[in-house]
Amino acid sequence: MRGMAMTRTILLTDSDLGDRVEEVAWLKSALDADVVVADCVTAADVAREVRECRPEAIVTQWAPIDATVVAEAAGSCRIISRLGIGIDMIDTEAASAAGIDVRNVAHYCTEEVATHAVALALALWRRVPDLDREVRAGHWAAAPHAPQISRLSGATLGLVGCGRIGRLVARAFEVWGTQVIAFDPAPAHDGYERVGLDELAERADIISLHAPLLDSTRHIIGRDFLSAVSRRPVLVNTSRGGLVDVDAAVAALDDGRLRGLGLDVFDVEPLPVDAAIRRSASTIITPHAAWCSAEALPDLRRGAIDNVIDALSARDGSSPATHPSEVRA
Repeated sequence: MRGMAMTRTILLTDSDLGDRVEEVAWLKSALDADVVVADCVTAADVAREVRECRPEAIVTQWAPIDATVVAEAAGSCRIISRLGIGIDMIDTEAASAAGIDVRNVAHYCTEEVATHAVALALALWRRVPDLDREVRAGHWAAAPHAPQISRLSGATLGLVGCGRIGRLVARAFEVWGTQVIAFDPAPAHDGYERVGLDELAERADIISLHAPLLDSTRHIIGRDFLSAVSRRPVLVNTSRGGLVDVDAAVAALDDGRLRGLGLDVFDVEPLPVDAAIRRSASTIITPHAAWCSAEALPDLRRGAIDNVIDALSARDGSSPATHPSEVRA
């Protein structure tokens, strides 16, 4: 068994953000912890590590924490900290039933994701990918594109999810006089008109997704929704890959129901080399990069560790060495 019986053990399941040397140093300094650095891919991998080291805390990025893992961790584990925003890879119901706190790092990339969403939407609205491709192929003609480019002052932005990131996207488009509507079940306190999903499909010229991935939101943008769009909208997803049925979206792009498709996230990542969207015109695809900046990366890495330090210090009745990155998810 790794670690001494009296030593606090923390499991880092996986990370594609660096070597985790700093994370280990922070945990050792703040908690005098025995830190287990693993390279888990599957829930079975995580369960095996949990059985081996009996961690008091788990920090995970992409490795799934399902009910089986939670059952293994129950009794020893106090907190699961997600190295990121989304927590759909964690069985939060099982964790709650087991008395295990679940936290994420919710605020580290609000500006970055909003900026990325706006950049994708504007580039597609102005037909930048198509113009760029034509110039590289030896063509020099802007006028044929004019009928397909409208002023943003006459457009409607439809937000699916109107939290911190969605509101920041809305504020950016308001600069050009774009009307903003939103589909969001949460109470509205932001002044943006709330509409049903069908009405959003009918009215929106640009659709930007900023919703969590839940059973109720998986493939919320699918064949039914895309059959209801009426204004050939640009569709952008910088939120969670599972929100969009990409095959249905590509079909809608090919038959003209969509005028552009910008995706940063996908159901399967990395995006398979034979994915149809790789061959589609009027698209921008990026490698789950919306969060990325020189400032966001250290904020993310430190935030996930701060969650652990705060939770374990609070349980011990001592003052936390750092401030928590996020409230309970």
